[in-house]
This record gives sequence, C-alpha cells and structure tokens, in this order.
Amino acid sequence: MVVFPKSWHGHASSPASHKPGAINRDLQPRDKLGILSFEAAATMSRLVSLHQSLSEAQISKLRSDTMRSQGVSYLNSKDQAFLIRLACAELMEELERAADTISRFSLRCNGPTTSLSRGFTRVYANLKSGSADLGKLEHPKVKKMEKLIAITAKLSAEMEALEELEASERKMEKWWGRLSGPIPKQPQMPVAHDEYRLELKSQRQIVRRLKEESLWNESFDKAVTLMAKSACAIFIRICTVFGPYVSGLPPVFHSMDRGRPLSRFRAKFSSGPIMEQRDIPMNIPTSSSCPIFGSTDLKSEMNWKKILEAAPDTVGAAGLSLRYANVILTAERLLRMEAEGREDEMAAHREEMYEMLPVALRSIVRSKLRDWWRDPGPLDQSLAEGWKEAADRIFAWLGPVARDTERWHNERTMDRKSRYETGPRALRLHTLHVSNKAKVEAAIAEVLVGLSCLCWYEERRQGSFRVF
Repeated sequence: MVVFPKSWHGHASSPASHKPGAINRDLQPRDKLGILSFEAAATMSRLVSLHQSLSEAQISKLRSDTMRSQGVSYLNSKDQAFLIRLACAELMEELERAADTISRFSLRCNGPTTSLSRGFTRVYANLKSGSADLGKLEHPKVKKMEKLIAITAKLSAEMEALEELEASERKMEKWWGRLSGPIPKQPQMPVAHDEYRLELKSQRQIVRRLKEESLWNESFDKAVTLMAKSACAIFIRICTVFGPYVSGLPPVFHSMDRGRPLSRFRAKFSSGPIMEQRDIPMNIPTSSSCPIFGSTDLKSEMNWKKILEAAPDTVGAAGLSLRYANVILTAERLLRMEAEGREDEMAAHREEMYEMLPVALRSIVRSKLRDWWRDPGPLDQSLAEGWKEAADRIFAWLGPVARDTERWHNERTMDRKSRYETGPRALRLHTLHVSNKAKVEAAIAEVLVGLSCLCWYEERRQGSFRVF
C-alpha cells in the first residue's frame, strides 16, 4: 500500500531551493519546460475541463437532461446503464491521455523519488488498482492552472506573431542585400524599416515577458506536481460519481478510515453519485457489485477504448457522424431562410447540402419524393405549413445532437482555440457517433423531403419549379 507522501503538499527539491528567491536562480534551462510548456498547457486544459465536467451542475445536467433528451433516447439508447458507462469511459479515456503526458514529463523531474512528481506513474497505477491510500485529499488548483493556461496560450499566439515579423525581416534584409550599386532614393523605406525594427523589438519584449510568466519558465517538478495532484483528484471524483454503477472502477480508501470507501468524503467534492437510488434502473450494477478492497476482480485493467467503440449499426462506425451533422445543420439553416423569405440565398446552400449526401441517402430521399409526387394532394399553403411544422418537430430533437456532434469534433482538433479550452466538453453519448444509422437517415430524409416540398410550393407559386 502506498501512502501519498508529504512532499505532495510542497515543492520537493534541493535545500537551496527553499531559500527565498533561490528557485529560479538554481534552475538550469533543462529543468524548465521551455517548448514543452505548450503540451503541458494543453494537458492542464484537459484536466481543468474534466474537473468542470464533473462538477455538480454538469453531473445534474448529464443525469436530468442529456441522458433523457429525446434525441439521445430515440437515436442512441434508452439504456441508462449503457449511457453511464459511455460517459464514464470517455471521461476516463481523457484522463488517461493526461496521465500519459504527466508520466512522460515526470521522467524529466529532479525531485526525490518519494515525491509525487517523480513517483506519479506508480501512484496513479496504485489508484487504478485500488491499492492506493490517500494521506490527504485536495482539490485541484483549478484557478492556478487556468491562469497558467491563459498566459501560455497568449505566449503561443505572440510567438507566432514574432515568427511572422522575423520572417518578414529576413525577406526585407534579403531584398536590401540584393541591391548593387548606389541605393535608390526611397526616402520612406528607411523610416518604414526603422519603424518595423521597433515593432520587432517590442514584440520580442512581449514574448520574453510572457515566457517568464508562463509555463515556459516553470520547472518540470512544479508543473508535474500540479498536474499530478489534479489527475489523482479527478480519478477519485470519477470513482465517487460513477463507481456504484460502473463495474471495474476501484473503491478509494483513506488511511484514517481503512476498510470503508471514500463515500464519507463525498460531501467535500459532491453531493453523491450520478443517480439517486430511486433513479437506478434494475440492470445497473449497484455499489455492492463494486470490487472490494484487495479483490482480484481488478487484475485486468478496464478497457475504456472498447466501451467507446461504435457499434456496427451506428453512424460513427460508418464514419459519417460529422458529415451527417453538417447536413442536418445546413438543412436547419435552409428552413430558417425559407421562413425569412431568403429564397435567393437558398440555391447555393441546397446544392452544397445535396453534394454532402452519400449515395444511399440520396436514394432514400429520391424514393420518398417519388412516392409523394405520385399523389401530392392539393398543393396549398396549409400543406406547406404542415411540412414546416413536421420539420420543426424533428429539428427540435435532431438539431441539438447534430450541434453537439460538430462541437465534439471541433473540441478534439489541435487548433489553438480548442487546444487550450477549459470548459466542459461535449460528450460522445449526445452525438451522432453512437446514433443508429437507419434512424438518423430516416430523420434526415424526412426533413429533406419536407424542405423540398416547401421549396416546390414556393417556386411553383412564383412560377419557377425546382426540387432537390
């Protein structure tokens, strides 16, 4: 059994580092994060995002709104046990990615082997196996990490701006170097060049200041300790919230209360697990099914990736989740344009949306349109309004899932904006990734047929006929 050492609660380093103002002078450049500060900031942003996703408000939203929304219930699953496992697996997988980076960074730490910065890999492994013992449970230092993330993100942007200025300066010097003979009279050039050099000097000063204030100038030991404490606290929070309902999560124990799970400390972090007892469906494992301390049930680590794999009949398995989300959102915009009378703008969007449709979905839409054309009935305004109301009803539950699908993909790209985001992220269970493909295609076909009929009515009324 491993007890978290006292060095968790302070920076562990050489005796000289405890002297006021001695830390920065004693550190060698290799002891600082430097260019790895951007990866550290991205990892911190993932940890802060996880912390936010596990807040009381977000867990309540997950339980009351997300899992019970019409789009999730119809397209994804009504099985709350499956949805809970899916949410837990995604949060754990995100934490695992952060833990991998922390473990890699810990190899660069110079603190004692008993410190968390050097021993994180061992401590985290013991947490996952259920054999770790908490000496003191701490909240993640979210505000401190948010500040470091913001400054490091600013540094990244300013360094890019500096690189552009330096590249322009090199081009300018190369141009001047090619001149032979007397320099042509261009009175504005020297002035402009001097102003440019002043701008370049100012930008270098900004970058230098931000390096000093950001993670760039932080030691591996301090940064790793900060991230490691957060990772362990988040793991404990996940176990507290999901443990009673997801088999494979270990109970976590406190050294002064050995033999009983961490539930007595829930008040410090949360008001309890994800669902109240009366909310638990019969097929969700209760807390009694969790492995007990020292149980051999935890010999093999839970494969969270396996849980996150899309089933064969889902949109995600077909690799169409983002494309279908774009189709749905484009169709939603077209419906708004039609309601606002912006027919002239609709043509280009309709063509764009049609090009996004896979061949199979185009066939479904054409087949439905042919069936409707055989007996369209009286083509009047009441029929058009009926189509619009039907499309609105579908978009009411299909639109939010499509928007979260787009958001989910955007949040997992590597651009600077998403790389340093710290807010709660969209969860896979509320995206088209796990949606039944046949149901999604049927819903899309319905709204596209409705839109086509609305456009048909409008264009026929104005004397120009065209459909999808």
